[in-house]
Amino acid sequence: MIGVFLVSMDRSLKSKATLSRHRNVLTRAERLEILQEDDRWSESDSVFGLPKVAHRRSTAGHHKEKKAEEVAETTEAVEGAEKAPEAQSD
Repeated sequence: MIGVFLVSMDRSLKSKATLSRHRNVLTRAERLEILQEDDRWSESDSVFGLPKVAHRRSTAGHHKEKKAEEVAETTEAVEGAEKAPEAQSD
């Protein structure tokens, strides 16, 4: 196989889905949209010197909720197992 080279592709270039992932830097249009929602910018204001916009993805709360559900399910299972022998002895 002369002239055929296999080159690996950088993982950031693999799919279009990578564009939908969390980005730390927002475009000016995205920043303006967030500022307008918070009433911190209007059409008459300049697009230069915009205030900073916090853009953080938080999944910590979701993880805690999921863990709390697992604890509740485990507790219910344990309580159910404790009650089951009592019901059988009657």
